Amino acid sequence: MSPARARTSRPEIVQAARTLLEEGGLDAVTMGAVAERVGVRGPSLYKRFPNRAALISAIGGAVLEDLAKGIEPLGDDPDPGMGLRAMATAFRAFAHAHPRSYELLFMNLPAEARPPADRNALTAGPLLALAARLAGPDRALDAARLLTAFANGFISMELSGAFRLGGDVDGAYRYGVDVLVDALSRRAGEGVASAG
Repeated sequence: MSPARARTSRPEIVQAARTLLEEGGLDAVTMGAVAERVGVRGPSLYKRFPNRAALISAIGGAVLEDLAKGIEPLGDDPDPGMGLRAMATAFRAFAHAHPRSYELLFMNLPAEARPPADRNALTAGPLLALAARLAGPDRALDAARLLTAFANGFISMELSGAFRLGGDVDGAYRYGVDVLVDALSRRAGEGVASAG
């Protein structure tokens, strides 16, 4: 295999594109910039990705895979409430470590540029499993969406510098997660009691 061909492997291209994403946002991820980063001419990239949208989709898939590595083990916590708290903490830590990659996951992208749906489902699996154990299988998706919406809203505001009133932002995040997890636990307990 020639050196140029080795440099244009899909994983290396995606890694170079992720680096550009973190350095300059999605606008910095052009086929030309990625080609330059891996040391090849632009047309070489089209042997691996038919267009920029396919490359962005692959970046999103890689980001989800990395996120999953941090949250997947937490899905096995014997206490679903503690597992959800730990998962929320890991989710926020990932966002702080990779802010532009994190933002990519929540962008309103064209369908062909979105992360692969199967990878998205795999990454969401541990959250849904814990939510099912806490809120019940009929409300698992609702509970997972509630927790994700809170976490993403909080983290997005935090990353954009919107919390300007001081105070303990870490504590505020933990408080929000605690309130939601406790409310879901109570609601599930009330449902069991009323069914009995």
